[in-house]
Amino acid sequence: MRYLVIALLFISCTEVPTPKVMPLQKNDTYKVGLLIMDGVYNTELTAPMDIFQHTQYREGIKPMEVFTIAKSKEQITSFEGLKILPDYNYTSNDYPAIDILVVPSAEHHLDTDLEDKTMIDWVEATAQKALFVTSHCDGAFVLAKAGLLDSVASTTFPSDIDKYKEMFPQLLVKDSVLFVHDDKYITSAGGAKSFEAALYLTEHLYGAAVARRLAQGLVIDWDLEKVPHFIGTISKN
Repeated sequence: MRYLVIALLFISCTEVPTPKVMPLQKNDTYKVGLLIMDGVYNTELTAPMDIFQHTQYREGIKPMEVFTIAKSKEQITSFEGLKILPDYNYTSNDYPAIDILVVPSAEHHLDTDLEDKTMIDWVEATAQKALFVTSHCDGAFVLAKAGLLDSVASTTFPSDIDKYKEMFPQLLVKDSVLFVHDDKYITSAGGAKSFEAALYLTEHLYGAAVARRLAQGLVIDWDLEKVPHFIGTISKN
């Protein structure tokens, strides 16, 4: 009987299908850089990472190659205590050119992080070359500090809207939507709604059918028409 159980366990294990991962080539992927730092919030980091990484399991599209990037390669601790080793250091030149820059929210994005000139300057320079720049929750404060949102509409975490308007009175702020896409900038309310903003970008790039399949894989009921959002002028990139 013991040997029968072992045999059955072996058979059941060997029958589990291995997900098919599309081979990544240097020039056939969108390079997605997720900016992280101590105090980064888990959801605003992992939501876009989940959505974008899963494009590698969809055939017939240009998938996304996702990586984290920080001021150094030293361990990052998220606000919730997750330990992360960044893939790249943005103060060096050993990271891929970033097609899609993602700025998740972090604990000090309303105060001390905005005083980090090295980080703000890097975000500004990287955004200028990127095809798309996205922020989640208070990540919008970083983009605003870098002067990237002065000519576009944007949004941020609902309870921080007033602070956002106070700190950056020149901005056109949308306060009754979950995400905003204007030019190449996509800003979102953050939290669990970071999934919707990320799914929106995949729908923009790949079409509604692909976005729905990505959502289904993560058990998300995705319908763009049911998500409060604002779309301004769309970049032709």
